[in-house]
Amino acid sequence: MRRTTPSRHGLERAYGLRQSGEHDRATQGRTRRASVTMGSRTERLRGARQERAEIYVEIEIRASMDRVWELTQNPSLHSRWDARFTSITPTEQLPGGGHRFRYELRSPLHTIAGTGTSIGERIRPDGSRTSALRFTTADRLSPLGDGRGYWRYLPSGDGVTFLTGYDYAPGWGRLLDGILLRRLIGWMTAFSFDRLRLWAETGTEPEAWPLWSAAWFWRRDRPRAGRCRRVPRRGGAMDDAPATLDGLDAP
Repeated sequence: MRRTTPSRHGLERAYGLRQSGEHDRATQGRTRRASVTMGSRTERLRGARQERAEIYVEIEIRASMDRVWELTQNPSLHSRWDARFTSITPTEQLPGGGHRFRYELRSPLHTIAGTGTSIGERIRPDGSRTSALRFTTADRLSPLGDGRGYWRYLPSGDGVTFLTGYDYAPGWGRLLDGILLRRLIGWMTAFSFDRLRLWAETGTEPEAWPLWSAAWFWRRDRPRAGRCRRVPRRGGAMDDAPATLDGLDAP
């Protein structure tokens, strides 16, 4: 019986052997694919960190654009629904439009004070409106340092999609800010947005819903942060900031 000797290519196929050039090319290909994969993962992680570092809140309000604009742009009305402020006082008009203001957040133990600048766009070709903001404080007890952000008002059927994106320098250190404070401030913003919605839709004034009303579980009509969207629909929270923010005067 004649014995058949396997060909070289047969051995290569059987034992996975390749010529050195083919092996090098295959190795390089795997290396490139691994590098691309790791790079993509790194970019995703970097993006996730960036999204966590910025605050985003969005809510649907069934009210007219003019009504939502009034409740948010009038400083004396704004400070009534927004739990982040106790008072907002305009101090001067800016040469390029907008105004400078002073804000306070009072508590039984301490009053945090700071200054800011703001400018709004009321007429845009697509029917939307915007407002840009910068703020700062010299108070070392403030959990928020220098910050910037914006509001967008988007027409949506029978109402307005009202959203914000903002970021700030941690006043109490990055560790505590990342673990607790930024989550709390994001929650306060969302609670405030729903309190604004109730005021615009039903006429119920914000004072009827103090912060601790979030624990009134027997009241289904109470403001709830969970009614808000907390993740941008695309990109990061600051990616959709209006161009007016870049040209806004320092606070």
